[in-house]
Amino acid sequence: MNSLKTSIATSFDLPGYLLGGAMLLLVMVFHGAALLQIAKRYEAKTFLYLAAKKYSAVVLCFYISVLLLFLTHIAEILIWGIALYAFKLLPALGQSILFSGSTYTAMGFMEDILPDGWKMLAVIIAFSGMFAFAWTASVMISMTKNFRQAYTRIHMRKLNISSDIIDRFE
Repeated sequence: MNSLKTSIATSFDLPGYLLGGAMLLLVMVFHGAALLQIAKRYEAKTFLYLAAKKYSAVVLCFYISVLLLFLTHIAEILIWGIALYAFKLLPALGQSILFSGSTYTAMGFMEDILPDGWKMLAVIIAFSGMFAFAWTASVMISMTKNFRQAYTRIHMRKLNISSDIIDRFE
């Protein structure tokens, strides 16, 4: 009877759903916290830089923030990879990280190497990546307002447009 319960759990990928759900929650909370920190610091710094007419600093701040957003995704791939390795679902840490990166980005360049009962985990990892990329894209879109304003003002200066006109530009 015990093997029947085990085979039912395995056939429905119940272990994959349980670990996947918990990890999805962890990764999304991490992602949200990281995005909030990056976005609020970007907004505050660029507001001050625009007020001080330090337009190049706004541009630099934008690119640093984009790099931090990228590193957030790398950290999430590492989190997934470490979890796969910690639960002994894959034999090597490097293989676990590569598999989670392939799945998280939905590139799928690796075959599904998860054991039976854990196959659904690959789908959950892919969903976490899709959600995270969409969330990051929305943050980047909101960041472009200050970036565009600074970038345009830099070029207005290069065109020798008067300070009065540049200051009125929004």
